[in-house]
Amino acid sequence: MASPPDWLNYHHLRYFWIVAKQGSLARAAAHLRVSQPSISGQIRELESAFGQRLFKREGRKNVLTETGLMAQRYAEEIFSLGGEMMDALHNRPLESPLRLRVGLTDSFPKLVGNEILRPVFSLGRPLQLICREGKPEDLIAQLAAHRLDIVLADEPPSSAVNIRVFDHRLGETGCLFCAAKPLAAKLQVNFPQSLDGAPALLPAENAPLRRAAETWLRHRHLQPRVAAEFEDPALMKVMAAEGRGFIVLPAASAAIALKRYRLHVFGRADDCLVSFHAFTADRKIEHPAVRAITHSKTWLTQIYPPPPPRPPQG
Repeated sequence: MASPPDWLNYHHLRYFWIVAKQGSLARAAAHLRVSQPSISGQIRELESAFGQRLFKREGRKNVLTETGLMAQRYAEEIFSLGGEMMDALHNRPLESPLRLRVGLTDSFPKLVGNEILRPVFSLGRPLQLICREGKPEDLIAQLAAHRLDIVLADEPPSSAVNIRVFDHRLGETGCLFCAAKPLAAKLQVNFPQSLDGAPALLPAENAPLRRAAETWLRHRHLQPRVAAEFEDPALMKVMAAEGRGFIVLPAASAAIALKRYRLHVFGRADDCLVSFHAFTADRKIEHPAVRAITHSKTWLTQIYPPPPPRPPQG
């Protein structure tokens, strides 16, 4: 490809952006009311200008390359600002939304994330929230490049990551042991010894919640039977609701999961601790939404149902 010029054709960029948003050339062509060959030609010219491919073929689909993903993020900001400019020039009522770009590590409990992000919706101004999920090292790299404003994680930054970030410890919470009603009633008797040999549905091995639960069990010489492990916590809860095993949930986010999946608490472990962290690129926080997240502790006070009283022994 030719060497990149020092200017950008925004018409070509807009066609690329629409294709990336629509997910296919056919849908983009229908949206723009132009032919597919016309769009393809303009994207090829944009790739030539960048000196890199924006799409690659996977099976029958065209998917974004790493360069394409980066270009898409910049295009979103460019055309969002362009829309704001047109509103301002046409004297339309305008209050620029506060944009907050949040990264959540793939093991971060999403219900906890919802509670942690709740304060940003009470700042008294429009908000545009952009959430991205990924590996901690990838998100920290995006944070350092200022493509993210904050990263939420369930463990401190790894010493293996050679990028300086500032770790704001948001708090920690104990855990609840939960299951479908019949299994919960059975495991409630003689808890926690009842967990020995019981079917467990656990997060993936690298998840901090799993490490915390396994450490807690090991200190009590308990060894449940691992019936399944999951990278997707929602699927884990669905299978727990069907009675396939017990699960461990951070207490701070358990109330919503218990209600949504009709699970029952049969045990509580206040000393099985999971911590939550926010990473920022700068020590001094200027972004008002990031400041609201790092200073709020209200999510930790969420009320969750205590375990029911144990039946009398003997």
